[in-house]
Amino acid sequence: MKYIFLHGLGQTASDWKETVKGMKGDILCPNLSEWILGKEASYSNLYKALEEYCEVQKEPLHLCGLSLGGILALQYALEHPSKVASVVLIGTQYVMPKRLLKFQNMMFHIMPKSVFRNMGFQKKAFIALCSSMMYLDFSQKLEKIHCRVLVLCGEKDKVNLSASRQLREQIEQAEMVLVPNTGHEVNTQNPAELRRILKRFYGDTDKK
Repeated sequence: MKYIFLHGLGQTASDWKETVKGMKGDILCPNLSEWILGKEASYSNLYKALEEYCEVQKEPLHLCGLSLGGILALQYALEHPSKVASVVLIGTQYVMPKRLLKFQNMMFHIMPKSVFRNMGFQKKAFIALCSSMMYLDFSQKLEKIHCRVLVLCGEKDKVNLSASRQLREQIEQAEMVLVPNTGHEVNTQNPAELRRILKRFYGDTDKK
C-alpha cells in the first residue's frame, strides 16, 4: 500500500513526522513548495505537479491531506478515481470561502518575508498561490467519489467544521471524526490522536 500525505499551506513535509511515526506501509510526505520551484505559484500548477507525482505511483493510492493538501487530494480523487483507494480530508474546504481568503491575503501582505521563507515560499509567491485558489468549487462533483473517505476536523476548528460536516453528508462513502481538543493543524497539534484514527481507518482498508 502507498500512502501520500499532503501538508497544508504554511506547513512543510516535516509537519507529518509525529503523525506517521510507527505507521506501516510505503509512506510519502512530499514538500509541496518544491513542486512549483521555478514555476508560477498557482494552484493549477501545484495540482498538475500532484498529477505527475501520482502518475509514477503504480499501486492504488491512499491520499491524506490537510487544508490545501486536502483540496488537492479531493480533486485528484475526483479526476483519477481508478488510482485512489481512499481519501482522508482534514480541515478541508470544497468551496473556497472567498471572504476568508481575501482577509488572509490582507494579513499576508503585512507579514515579514522571513515568515514565508520558513515555509519554502517567497512572500509574493505565497500570496499568489492563495489568490489562485479563490474560485475553486467542487460542490457539483462530490457525488462522483466512490472510494472510502474519512473526513476529519479538529473540534476547535470552527472555520472548517461546517464544510467538514457537509462533505460527510454529500460523499456517499464518507465517515467523519472530530478530533478532541484540537484546532486546524491536527497533524501538529494532536499527532498521536491523528495517528490512532488513521491506523484504525487504514486497518479496515487493509482487511479488504
